Amino acid sequence: MEKAVLITIGDEILSGNTIDTNSNFIASELKNIGIKVVQIFTISDEIETIKNTLSSAFELGDLVITTGGLGPTRDDKTKKALAEFFNDEIALDEVTFNHLKGYMERRGRADILERNKEQAFVPTKSIVFQNHFGTAPCMMMELNGKLSYSLPGVPYEVKPLIKDQIIPYLQGRFNLHYIHSRIVSVVGIPESILADTIEDWELALPENISLSYLPVGTRVKLRLTASGDHEDSLKQQTEDEIQKLLPLIKDHVIAVSEDKIENILAEILTDRKLTISTAESCTGGELAKMITSVSGSSKYFLGGMVAYATEKKVKILNVSQETVDQFTVVSEQVAQEMAKGCQELFDTHISLSTTGVAGPGKGEDGKDVGTVFYTIRINDQEVTSKLYMPHLERLDFMNFVSQKVIQDLVGLLINQ
Repeated sequence: MEKAVLITIGDEILSGNTIDTNSNFIASELKNIGIKVVQIFTISDEIETIKNTLSSAFELGDLVITTGGLGPTRDDKTKKALAEFFNDEIALDEVTFNHLKGYMERRGRADILERNKEQAFVPTKSIVFQNHFGTAPCMMMELNGKLSYSLPGVPYEVKPLIKDQIIPYLQGRFNLHYIHSRIVSVVGIPESILADTIEDWELALPENISLSYLPVGTRVKLRLTASGDHEDSLKQQTEDEIQKLLPLIKDHVIAVSEDKIENILAEILTDRKLTISTAESCTGGELAKMITSVSGSSKYFLGGMVAYATEKKVKILNVSQETVDQFTVVSEQVAQEMAKGCQELFDTHISLSTTGVAGPGKGEDGKDVGTVFYTIRINDQEVTSKLYMPHLERLDFMNFVSQKVIQDLVGLLINQ
């Protein structure tokens, strides 16, 4: 089995009110065991639509996974569509009902068991994977040797079902290849020039190793993915190819193992026993969020603050009012004073500061939307930069700036 199709069911996804994070997660987990997602459908919760999409999905892949559309009411269209598609009928499954009863009792909600009893009605041909974090079970059905899984749509229910039950089942049932991936993070070189620089190396890659270019902000992640029968030999093969690559782009490589920039930073700070703090305005705490998303970040992240109002920059971070009056609050000078004040406030080796206009309206000092200054202060040395990105929406702007600040910090630390 090598190909999978994902189907997301629900009008809330189609309307844009809810983001489909399940497909991204499932595709990533399947990739890790050698199953490639070849198509993703997003459809409405209508019986004929579901049946038609299932038919198309089975033509494209060997494995079909649906998420969403499973509810506690008698008019659950997804189950009806499954029963009709597989020429089956729906009936009460006692094992699933007892599981549901225990789930309700443990949460002190036995009083609503009858209202949720319909969740224990499943197609009779299905194999049920019990949901330990919700009321809707996962149902597996088979068609001409091909498998179909129907999962609930809530992400915190989907993840354990996939990781703890479905992935192990697939690994046990099918002879799957090992998959090994490595990331080489590259900065300071446009993707087109990067591609030209490593073209000969890329063309000479073994057939079982593929290369992907994954831009993140101004960084490019080169992902090598190798597949084969022996895990240890795949790891060595991938390492050998990376060692051939590094001399070609050695001045631009910031990491050859970790994927996320915050994880790369974590390794450096931990190894060097450095501490860090943040003073943010336009990024609204996104910098601190990224840094603290890494397990063990309490070893190096001592604190941060979002000094959104100008008066808080002055009172807490000791930014000079004269500096604000002369250069405006969105300026190189204010970013520098924010970083210094933050470093002194938290007593850290490193401090980061951001001041800018995330939009959609202009800043209080009239600066254009998309303008940002940020300072990286390492001990008594500082580097201040300016970005102008009027095309980015507010949340994208905050994320991009935070990614860029940490990326620049990593580059400075590596080159020290």
